[in-house]
Amino acid sequence: MSYRLRIIRRIILSLLFGLVFGFVISEASYLLLRETNRPPEVVTIVIPPGTAAAVSRGVSPPSIPDEMTFVVGDTLEVVNNDSTDHQLGPLWIPAGSTASMSLDDDQNFIFACSFQPSNSFGLDVREPVTFWTRVGGVVFAGMPMGAIVALYSIIAWPIKKENEEANGISPDVQ
Repeated sequence: MSYRLRIIRRIILSLLFGLVFGFVISEASYLLLRETNRPPEVVTIVIPPGTAAAVSRGVSPPSIPDEMTFVVGDTLEVVNNDSTDHQLGPLWIPAGSTASMSLDDDQNFIFACSFQPSNSFGLDVREPVTFWTRVGGVVFAGMPMGAIVALYSIIAWPIKKENEEANGISPDVQ
């Protein structure tokens, strides 16, 4: 096999190794980000009765998290079952009513919130993970890794030219 073909073969094998490595890393990330691996939906927060009294004592309602993660296109619906009016950012939710907000931008929000003792509520809105997002992750992780492996392998284990191998001549001596 010619010298060039051996170098090309090593580079191709290194790039394939890098793509396999990128696939493993990308799929591991995909599995860890399950909350954004879904289509947009309506997400409901229910404010239970007695929330205003609990918040005034500094107690957080156990059914309401401090922050939530959403997908672009989700709709946040807040149902107020408390006897007191509440606010979540731009939403004013009178007692016994419902308000909703469409989450159309990929952003992190921290809203003023009357049903949390901290008076704030975090919303993390992310792009949904698609097939092409996953392919991009494989390529963007795998190709640079393959290039690094190819360079390292050529430096660490140099390929000798055939005529030098046959004559027993070192590439440094000519």
